Amino acid sequence: MSIILHDLAGADPALRFSPYCWRTRFALAHKGLAVETRPWRFHETGRLAALGAEKVPVIEDGGRAVSDSWAIATYLEEAHPDRPSLFGGAGGRAHARFLNAWADSVLHVGIAPMVAADIWAALDPRDQPYFRQSREARLGGTLEDLAAGREALLPAFRHSLTPLRLVLRAQPWLGGAEPSYADYIVAGSLQWPRVISHFPLLTEDDPLRAWFDRVLDLFAGLGGKAARVGPGGP
Repeated sequence: MSIILHDLAGADPALRFSPYCWRTRFALAHKGLAVETRPWRFHETGRLAALGAEKVPVIEDGGRAVSDSWAIATYLEEAHPDRPSLFGGAGGRAHARFLNAWADSVLHVGIAPMVAADIWAALDPRDQPYFRQSREARLGGTLEDLAAGREALLPAFRHSLTPLRLVLRAQPWLGGAEPSYADYIVAGSLQWPRVISHFPLLTEDDPLRAWFDRVLDLFAGLGGKAARVGPGGP
């Protein structure tokens, strides 16, 4: 039986843009587990409440519901030990936990104001009022003002990626010799603007592009073939 993944979608049900859901999609593919994805939108709170969750991603596996991308990754590692490891041991899990916190507190803080208006434009109209109100309060400006000022945010954001470039200068993957959940954390963060926005966050010659392209090519091009709003993104 396939695992069911409840995955954030835009007005177009094929447009899946949540960085957290992408972490889970990559993790499931790494484990080689069959998955059925079901689009979920912000106004469908009742669907998650029935599973004991408040936000996506949520997976259902053999009658058990697990929410939160990090909790899902650790669950998959423990529940399916016969499948390829996401972490490669306790040290790899600790390394990935740091990257998880860093991506949430640095990458997402940098990306959110630059793509918030693009997310709003791609949402189901029933989701747009909630998204505008919550994100404008969180980000401290109107969506329109945030979009108008995003060019000025690019230099600091690109500089924040320096640790990734330094690591990838020494090894092919953030996880080391082979891709691991560490790679999927950061790739999920970059897949978010790639699929939802026309605004390019990386320069054409950024060394991160080669690594990101390799992640997108994994699992028969799972990330690279994802539906997008149009050209742009990282």
